[in-house]
Amino acid sequence: MDLEIDPLSPTPIYQQIRDRIVEGIARGELPPGQRLPSVRALAGAFAINPATVSKAYDLLRAEGLVVTNAKSGTVIAPAGDWTEAAAWQSRLRTLLAEARAHGLAEKQILDAAAHQLDTLSPVGSER
Repeated sequence: MDLEIDPLSPTPIYQQIRDRIVEGIARGELPPGQRLPSVRALAGAFAINPATVSKAYDLLRAEGLVVTNAKSGTVIAPAGDWTEAAAWQSRLRTLLAEARAHGLAEKQILDAAAHQLDTLSPVGSER
């Protein structure tokens, strides 16, 4: 998987790494069981501190999206019951509130959401 990060972005690099991996999972580019690069390898590829990559992997692990063990490293977790639905809804509500606070109309928000969902659709699938 090719990860793209922007070192000049206001979004912290660990968050960018986490977000790109989540997007890859959503698009089916990172199927369950897919091994992720080691912390050291990914840190070396981006010339960043390994603690930054570790923080991203820790977030993904806490969200149940990856599992790590000494033998196989960090791999994409199998899809299962999602126990964080309430937290997700809370984040979505805040994001929608931000859009409204910036003056976006409901149609603009819904159109933007539909567009983003389309970008996350697995290749060859219908929404």
